Amino acid sequence: MRLMIVGQLEGHISTAGKIALQRGAKVIHCEDTVEALGALRNGKGADLAMVDIKQNIGAFIKDLEKERIHIPVIACGIGTNDTRGAVKAIADGAREYVPLPPDADLIAAILAAVTEDHSAMIADDPAMGKIVALADKIAPSEATVLITGESGTGKEVMSQYIHRKSRRTGGPFIALNCAAIPETLLESELFGHEKGAFTGATARRIGKFEEAHGGTLLLDEVTEMHPALQAKLLRALQEREITRVGANDPVKVDVRIIATSNRDMMQAVRDGQFREDLYFRLNVVNIPLPALRERPSDIVKLAQFFADKYADANGIAKKDISAAAANALQTALWRGNIRELENTMHRAILISAAEEIEPDAVFLDAGSHPPLSPPSRPKEETERPALQNPGAVESLIGRPIADVERDMIIGTLAHCLGNRTHAANILGISIRTLRNKLSQYKDEGVPVPAAQ
Repeated sequence: MRLMIVGQLEGHISTAGKIALQRGAKVIHCEDTVEALGALRNGKGADLAMVDIKQNIGAFIKDLEKERIHIPVIACGIGTNDTRGAVKAIADGAREYVPLPPDADLIAAILAAVTEDHSAMIADDPAMGKIVALADKIAPSEATVLITGESGTGKEVMSQYIHRKSRRTGGPFIALNCAAIPETLLESELFGHEKGAFTGATARRIGKFEEAHGGTLLLDEVTEMHPALQAKLLRALQEREITRVGANDPVKVDVRIIATSNRDMMQAVRDGQFREDLYFRLNVVNIPLPALRERPSDIVKLAQFFADKYADANGIAKKDISAAAANALQTALWRGNIRELENTMHRAILISAAEEIEPDAVFLDAGSHPPLSPPSRPKEETERPALQNPGAVESLIGRPIADVERDMIIGTLAHCLGNRTHAANILGISIRTLRNKLSQYKDEGVPVPAAQ
């Protein structure tokens, strides 16, 4: 996680930086947005920018858009008195507003909303043994690696594991989510651009290939890349050189590529959505990650790791997982894999009311439960299997899904005292999705907790 802090905030800026450093972030400080824009152009990349509300945040965001620099912006300011300035910053495109002096838990929640914790590798299940052994064997090489698996199985965690075990561990690890960046911006993100390459390109900008020079470049969800751009990527891999947008002279790069995909890539090739030659270029070594349900002995260990992580993040006491809750976790289907498990344990540690995390705190979506086997004979109503939390389930029967979703969102937001970032993280949705939902509810006349 790379955090860029922009502006001078009467000493609080250093406090925010120290909190971010303690949470594992790499921090860059720029005096103003002009310096920040120059740093970003020159390859000092960042995953998130926290900008002083006294800076012209709207102009900064417009400059980023003109330069095709894809980075979320968080506004921050002293105290909570400047409500008008905070509202304007959000209207100008800031993702969130953070009052200063900074709250450690709030900083942690913001960092968690932008990036996941990739430092831990829990892989004790036999299904993962061969996978980790293969990763250990190929990590020191220069081979391109293709990591495949369902969404949420930990492909980026494995990518960072391979980087740490490689001879490039001292170099940068740069991740680019090909699905999260608009098609019109992705080429500039990858290869950079020259001054005047397009409207708004007021200076040269270094792309991710050059930023990752001497290290590893992760192309996350590479199958979402447009076919026209796939051809340019293929050339970069073959020639070990890139050409910035608007330039003619190639630039040599020394980068190891790791690519990931949650799709059937051969089917994507057959459907004409992915180039066959690029597929074979990427698929030098394939690491297929199993679904969470295929590595059952890791489920409780991962669940405890996430419960402890979010207990620390929210300043509450750690709790062990009860035997009954562990059984519920191990019998779930986990269609969202580790990501779904993480969100489940975040909710559980917040709402648990017992000394240990109880089954009622681990409320799973209906789709997470395995289907019940059909009874061998008809049973009376009183003979039906008891629900783990009958009151909670029965209260949902007969209600529209939209109403249940609305109550869940409003309730979680109220629990978080109106903090949008906390609520989105707990619900497992993006802040943008949360804001859209809240806007819809306001239009419908539903009271929404005020932002804090």
